[in-house]
Amino acid sequence: MIRNFFLLFLAIILTSSAKAQFEPLSQKAEISILTIGPGAELYDKFGHSAFRIQDPDTGVDVVFNYGTYDFDTPNFYTKFAQGKLLYELSVEYYTSFYNRYVSQNRWIKSQILNLNAAEKQAVSDFLWNNYRPENKKYKYDFFYDNCATKIRDVLIEVLGNKLEYKEDHITESYTFRDLIQQRLQANSWGSLGIDVALGAVIDKQAKPIEYQFLPDYIFEGAENAVIHRNGTDEKLVKTTEILFENKPVANSGGFIFSPLFVFGILGLLLIYVTIKDYKAERRSRFLDGVIFFVTGLIGVFLLLLWFATDHTATANNYNLLWAFPISILMVIAISKRNFSQNLSKYLFLLLLLLSLLAIHWITGVQIFAIGLLPLLIGLAVRYIFLFGYFRKK
Repeated sequence: MIRNFFLLFLAIILTSSAKAQFEPLSQKAEISILTIGPGAELYDKFGHSAFRIQDPDTGVDVVFNYGTYDFDTPNFYTKFAQGKLLYELSVEYYTSFYNRYVSQNRWIKSQILNLNAAEKQAVSDFLWNNYRPENKKYKYDFFYDNCATKIRDVLIEVLGNKLEYKEDHITESYTFRDLIQQRLQANSWGSLGIDVALGAVIDKQAKPIEYQFLPDYIFEGAENAVIHRNGTDEKLVKTTEILFENKPVANSGGFIFSPLFVFGILGLLLIYVTIKDYKAERRSRFLDGVIFFVTGLIGVFLLLLWFATDHTATANNYNLLWAFPISILMVIAISKRNFSQNLSKYLFLLLLLLSLLAIHWITGVQIFAIGLLPLLIGLAVRYIFLFGYFRKK
């Protein structure tokens, strides 16, 4: 009995979906861009974008969401880490979409598009065709092919040369890293993680149209875009509405839990132990082994992100100048009481790499996490001491 009821329910849903796909839109139908505000988790900090098709005459009210993926994908986590996980377009009823983001206390804005009947039908047909199993999957890229850029790209694909994205609302020039960090607190673990994991490729200036990898700029871009019709320019957006206003939430945590404080303590401890070692004319071998192991391990991870994945944003990562992968191979050597004179040469290399890091930072080749600064100073002090210690011995 339960099984029969389930099959009947499934048949109704599939029939409704098929009807929505192939039935022409009525004159009252509207297509809008939905923009969702930031959420509590790091992956939600940048917001979200989606299309909505609403047709009161046929009862269709669905959302097209390019930001989903299938957890049942074989080797899901491996593919995710390698940047090979395929994202996909999903379709759901507007009510469930709306309620989900309201429950997360994330604001929702709607921009009803100023499209004629033929243009609405063309967008609808494109989206439903894109939802077919053979079409709905795509290779996600955080900057160039994500849930936000898909909104822009679909409209460009359907409207062609009639659509023009103006750029005069962009008054300041930003790098990709600047644009990301606008959505994050500077002295936060999320900000630090992004600055460590992502390479110098995101420190180049972004073009105004490239700002639209972020939902906020999809919203602003649509507000300022025009459609060329019969020799005149009409606004792309007909009406803008706030569907849900979120309640402000106080920032959790405090300075003592921030990267700058934590790494400040670690940096001071490194300098304190180093001063004690200098006065006692000895060295803390266990500490040196830990430093080499941790920095080397981080370096191996960053190296894999650069060369062993398809993530475009992790290339050319000069955090490898302080997290040098070879250090993990030197752990045993640095931990021994009897050491090789070659260690002094290796310490000189590490100091040279830190100097190069400073040059890269000052010249803007790559911007590094401000929270790391105390640790980098502590490492520099420790390496200078060890270089001199090995030279004396």
